[in-house]
Amino acid sequence: MTLLECLVGISLCTLLLNPLLKASAHLVSKQVEYEKTQLLISEAERALELIGRAIQMAGYQNIKTYDKYKKIDSSQKFIQVNKKAGYRDSDSLSVQHALSDDIDFDCIGNTLTKERTRKDLVYQGFVVERQAGIAKGAKVNGGSLICQSLDRQGRLQNSTLMNGVNHLLIEENHKPQGSSSKGQRVYKISLQMTDGALLQIDLERTFATRNLP
Repeated sequence: MTLLECLVGISLCTLLLNPLLKASAHLVSKQVEYEKTQLLISEAERALELIGRAIQMAGYQNIKTYDKYKKIDSSQKFIQVNKKAGYRDSDSLSVQHALSDDIDFDCIGNTLTKERTRKDLVYQGFVVERQAGIAKGAKVNGGSLICQSLDRQGRLQNSTLMNGVNHLLIEENHKPQGSSSKGQRVYKISLQMTDGALLQIDLERTFATRNLP
C-alpha cells in the first residue's frame, strides 16, 4: 500500500466517521441536559411539597395549648408573604402553627419539639438568598432556598434546602366561589430553577390552607 493510498483511506474514514462523532457528541450533550433537567425538577418538586405542607399547617391549633396563643386575633399572624424580600426580588413565606399530638417535622426533616417553639407556636419560613461563599461578581447557578425554623433556644436558624433557585413567587388567590371554609386561603407558588447556563425551568403549584381560624 502506497502513502497516497493510506492518505486516501484516512480521508475516507474521516468523512465517514465525522457525522457519527458529531451525532454521538450531540446525544451526549442532550443526555446531560436531560439529567440536569430531571434533577432540577426533582429538587423543585421537593421544595414545593415542603412549602405546600407548611401552608396547609399554618394556623393549626392544639386544644391543649390553645390558651397560650388564642389572643392572636388575625390569621395574618399565622401566615405571611413578604414581597420581593429575597434573591432577585423573590418572595418569602413564613407560617406559624401549634405542635400536633403526632410527631412533627420541620422543612429539613428534623423533629419539632416544645423547646423549638415560641409561646407554643412553631415557626417555619422559606426565603431565597444569594449562595453563601460565592465571591462577588462570580457566576452562580441561581440562589439558595433557605428553610427557617427555631432552635432549642427559640432562636431563628437558617438551613439551606437547595441551590439553583432563580426566582420564587408567591401569590394569594381569591377563595373559590361558594367555598364554606371561612378564613382559608389559596396560594399559587411559582418556582424557577436554573443550572446557571442554558436551563430555566418553571414549575407552579397551588395550595390551600386548612387550619386558619
